[in-house]
Amino acid sequence: MVLADDHAAVREGLRLVLESSGEISVVGEASNGADAVDAAERLRPDVVVMDVRMPGTDGIAATAEVMARTDAAVLVLTTFDIDEYVLGSLAAGASGFLLKSASGAELVDGVRRVAQGDAVLDPAVTRVVVDAMRSRPAEPAPDLSDLTEREIEVLGGLGAGLSNAQIARRLMIGEATVKTHVSRVLMKLGVQSRVQAAVLAARSGIEL
Repeated sequence: MVLADDHAAVREGLRLVLESSGEISVVGEASNGADAVDAAERLRPDVVVMDVRMPGTDGIAATAEVMARTDAAVLVLTTFDIDEYVLGSLAAGASGFLLKSASGAELVDGVRRVAQGDAVLDPAVTRVVVDAMRSRPAEPAPDLSDLTEREIEVLGGLGAGLSNAQIARRLMIGEATVKTHVSRVLMKLGVQSRVQAAVLAARSGIEL
């Protein structure tokens, strides 16, 4: 994975926490958004842990670039739970948003889950997403005509905030099969993350 934060001490601390788990290897670091995008392109990590407020290209713009240019998932990690940061990051395609107050175990679990294709939202920012959905003007339901019946079921699982493993148990299929369905759902709906797909599921009233 790649760490992007403009404070060297923060990067050092995050590296120590993540690598001490024995499950995660940090292959690169960046002190600004432009370097984060470059590192993601060169090193092709599974995950980029991205700070929001960095000099030059900020974390939100960098997240959009990483999503457009690589297959890496982005986990935003920041001190601030400001609404525009949360919504901006998720709109850019981030797979998760955690605050830096998260424990080491929560951070390791977040990186692991994002790498597996799951979504991660800090409980403190879930309210921001829910309130934003409630306050948005009514929009027409998205066109789901290209989705198969199974893909609609998987979309319902995403809307319920279920992990791939939980969806697999509900549908009694393999987890690898769920990952394939999720990838197809994202492609057909034209979205970059399962969080964005979950918003569409909520607008469509789909449940699993």
